[in-house]
Amino acid sequence: MVFGIDEQRKSIDELTARRGEVDAKLRSLREWLGWRSLAAAVLSGADAVAWATAGLTSAVERGTAVGPLRLVVTSDTAAIVTTNVERPRLEAEAGLEALGFALHDAPWFEAESLDLLAAELADAPPEQVASDRAAFGVDCTDDLVALRLALAEPERERLAQLASDAAVALEHGLRGWSPGEVDRDVQGRIDDRLEQTGAFSACLIVGGDARVERFRHPLACGAAMRELVMAVVVAERGGLNAAATRFASNGKLPTPVRRARAAAFAVETAMLEASTPGACYGDVLVAGARAYEDAGHPSAWRDHYQGGPVGYRQREFEIVPTDTGSRWFQTPLALGHAVAWNPSVAGGGKCEDTYLVEHGALRRLTETGAWPIEDGRPAVLDIGSGEAA
Repeated sequence: MVFGIDEQRKSIDELTARRGEVDAKLRSLREWLGWRSLAAAVLSGADAVAWATAGLTSAVERGTAVGPLRLVVTSDTAAIVTTNVERPRLEAEAGLEALGFALHDAPWFEAESLDLLAAELADAPPEQVASDRAAFGVDCTDDLVALRLALAEPERERLAQLASDAAVALEHGLRGWSPGEVDRDVQGRIDDRLEQTGAFSACLIVGGDARVERFRHPLACGAAMRELVMAVVVAERGGLNAAATRFASNGKLPTPVRRARAAAFAVETAMLEASTPGACYGDVLVAGARAYEDAGHPSAWRDHYQGGPVGYRQREFEIVPTDTGSRWFQTPLALGHAVAWNPSVAGGGKCEDTYLVEHGALRRLTETGAWPIEDGRPAVLDIGSGEAA
């Protein structure tokens, strides 16, 4: 989403706050450039641009890793490069001037025109230019992720609202499920509700019955769902992402599904308990691996992605218990980090919510207050009773 007509009506206080967020991020980026003895940064990734601009994205092609925007930052300048197609809209609606960005455009029909103009504005040799595209200059992708892991207060507020909207859409879709309804109808209901909030589904999975027990990703295929539904969403808005999974059933859960869910729940418990400020991400993955073993599913982490920190990517990075040499394995969790762990067990066991690391505890952001809770976390909704299955 690009900040549009409604955004132009923001109060001076709101614009000032956004400018303050942008200024803080540019300071952080410039400090990093100084530390690396680099002259400029050219950022192309939709994630990096959204972070540095406090939410500016391109809605032309949703979910693309690189959009028609380049952000060029030097020690004393900050500029946005876009195509001549997009410039009028950005100039009219994005508030770039108020945020301190100069806007430039390049012809859409000339190959590499955005990168060529960005390089000109950087005004430095490639070996002095940081970029999130290795072929452009000095690769800074991982360092950018490290800079943005700890979300600023305005980002935390935006993520919390997005997470709530995502959970509401997910639960709305499942509450409306009637046994026999096809998966695509439930998926459409979720997507429609999400779109009404200005967000979109970067990932949306809806499947039912035996397909949930058989597949980790039972993508909607037009199949009727009579006994069990799983719905998974990663919602995106303003560059931020929030993830959640919910289940609904027609009556009590079958015993195999209940056992699989109990095992996944035990793993999630271990991972959440390990997600404390100062603990390393590797510690969380190791705790999860041990919990899989204790639950009778040794090495089951190999069967599915386990999740990780969430923010300007669906997962800012993903590691596994054996990645002991990874930079991220030894990276500590800190206040303001957001995580979405995703343990699963074959047979229909899966857990996923978005949490924010705060003083003393994790806060579940994907919480609506309208879904049944079991042992402190979202349960399976029995659509007949409205209670936990």
